[in-house]
Amino acid sequence: MASLLLDTVLADIKTAMKAQNAAQLSALRMLHAQIKDATTNAGKDPTDEIVATIVAKAIKQRTDSVEQFQAAARVDLMEKEQREIDWLRKYQPQQLDQAAIEALVRKVLAETGAAGKKDMGKVMQALMPHVKGRADGKLVNQVVQGLLGG
Repeated sequence: MASLLLDTVLADIKTAMKAQNAAQLSALRMLHAQIKDATTNAGKDPTDEIVATIVAKAIKQRTDSVEQFQAAARVDLMEKEQREIDWLRKYQPQQLDQAAIEALVRKVLAETGAAGKKDMGKVMQALMPHVKGRADGKLVNQVVQGLLGG
């Protein structure tokens, strides 16, 4: 099954080429290379799920870079990474806000009967399929810890 997300990335690469937007073109080509490496080069067919996972990983890497550049007072590099994050967000599913994450966590807590911090692993295991690709893992972890009393 072909990936609609991959088709969108390829179409956007062509658009960036025609617009002579070198920065966007570079970011999209890098994303395409990561997708190709994880799929075609690994003998797998590209699916939207795989592409979304790669996009999420690319955004996380750039977010970490933004934090490091901010700490080093490198505003120019920070802004470049932030622009790339903005371009890549287009290929992500709609992100859950904190209220939606809290509602999902409360539902999973009720389903699993989790009572304290010792149940953190059980809760995360049950919760992650519901939020994968739609929420930052760090935020999910904080919400779970907060609701488990830790």
